[in-house]
Amino acid sequence: MLLPLLPLATLLLLLSGCATVPGEADPADPLEPFNRQVHRFNDTIDRSLLQPLAEGYQAALPTPVSRSISNLFSNLDDVTVLANDLLQLKFDQAAQDLTRIVFNSSFGLFGLFDVATAWGLPKHDEDFGQTLGYWGLPSGPYLVLPLLGPSTLRDAGGRVADLATDPRRDIPDSGDQNRLRALNIVDSRANLLRTGELIDQAALDPYLFVRDAYLQRRTNQIYDGEPPADELFDPFRDLGPGQ
Repeated sequence: MLLPLLPLATLLLLLSGCATVPGEADPADPLEPFNRQVHRFNDTIDRSLLQPLAEGYQAALPTPVSRSISNLFSNLDDVTVLANDLLQLKFDQAAQDLTRIVFNSSFGLFGLFDVATAWGLPKHDEDFGQTLGYWGLPSGPYLVLPLLGPSTLRDAGGRVADLATDPRRDIPDSGDQNRLRALNIVDSRANLLRTGELIDQAALDPYLFVRDAYLQRRTNQIYDGEPPADELFDPFRDLGPGQ
């Protein structure tokens, strides 16, 4: 499934020359037979349900409207980013992200417009999986989660922790929560339509392509874009700058 891969769009083509060759065993993926089965299940659900919904969504909504919806969810996600800024002691970044939330929630009409980026406050990407990596917890094996897609053992636990900072949990009506989450899923998938085409066209083995892209991206995120050379393709040694 492609939902967690939005930030990979520009990375996929760069990895086309360095992805693992099909048939080679990878120590980062000891669960590969299981992961491939889950990957096939996710891909079936995606192609039969999510992709058609996303294509209809994209066709029905004018670009400014869909962009505003994406901005709204990005603003909600900044709350989780802020919490993990603080857990990683990134206080300057936390101040920027708090200001982003305030500006976008007020001047940006609850986040429908991303005025903060236009005013020089860039979007950051932090989550509890990265926080655990920052403080030295190894990633563990690569793991494909049903419906959720690429992860690692560490990041799977991080997803659960991030739920505690999700502002959508504060919506009193569970039905409204579910509708908002469903809209978020379809909107995210619509943003990935082009990425899915790139994977199909560039990868001899889409499973390996997605896996290598995900693991490289996570290592890159933990080191804030400057991973040591010996860490770049080895998720078992991404002990993080907190060490």
